[in-house]
Amino acid sequence: MGFLTGKTAIITGAGRSVLQDGRCGSIGYGIATAYAKEGANLVITGRNVEKMEAAKEELERLYQIKVLPIQADISAGNDNEGIASDVVKQAVAAFGGIQVLINNAQASASGVTLAEHTVEQFNLAIYSGLYAAFHYMKACYPYLAESKGSVINFASGAGLFGNFGQCAYAAAKEGIRGLTRVAATEWGKDGINVNIICPLAWTAQLERFQQQYPEAFESNVKMPPLGYYGDAENDIGRVCVQLASPDFKYMSGETITLEGGMGLRP
Repeated sequence: MGFLTGKTAIITGAGRSVLQDGRCGSIGYGIATAYAKEGANLVITGRNVEKMEAAKEELERLYQIKVLPIQADISAGNDNEGIASDVVKQAVAAFGGIQVLINNAQASASGVTLAEHTVEQFNLAIYSGLYAAFHYMKACYPYLAESKGSVINFASGAGLFGNFGQCAYAAAKEGIRGLTRVAATEWGKDGINVNIICPLAWTAQLERFQQQYPEAFESNVKMPPLGYYGDAENDIGRVCVQLASPDFKYMSGETITLEGGMGLRP
């Protein structure tokens, strides 16, 4: 019996992704793995059906939990409120309620300067990140209030530090950070714990970037002070497990920075 046995978590952007050494290769999949190890049933969303089905097969086989994969694409021109509402309805129908919402999904056109950014590229980041968090939080609210549950959102150092070539991504992440703080203020009376994490993790995307563009990687990706990048499962995933604990209710509204396994740093 794990810490989260009997609980249900919605994790956006959690299709299977692995590094060359077999470790979890994305933040979403790292979180899903950490939650599966603690016995939680999972509702995972994403655009790539094949990656979600692969996640379902592996997590159910290894950890004897249930995974409901749902293809969902919150983007400009879609009925985004309806998409989020449908995911939540399917989650409740399958598992009876929702205890944790993790807004991890985010797409962007990184490397494009502000002067060259198109409206379509800006919308890509804002809709997939900020609007997605907004719609999922609204749709989950009554169920989280009933369960005294948790919301965990994701921001980034791109917004905190103004990374070159990431204007839309940074804007989306800073918007999510503001949204999270307001939700923590408004939903505290309902017993809902709301936090945001600003992580730096070693992912399959970074791994490919390092291999394909070593000079650009060296110039743009800085090593954290401890000398290693955060692990998607063991650092970020485990913190997400902790934030679903009643013991962390007092931290609601905090920005938590994770850099190379440095732990909780409000």
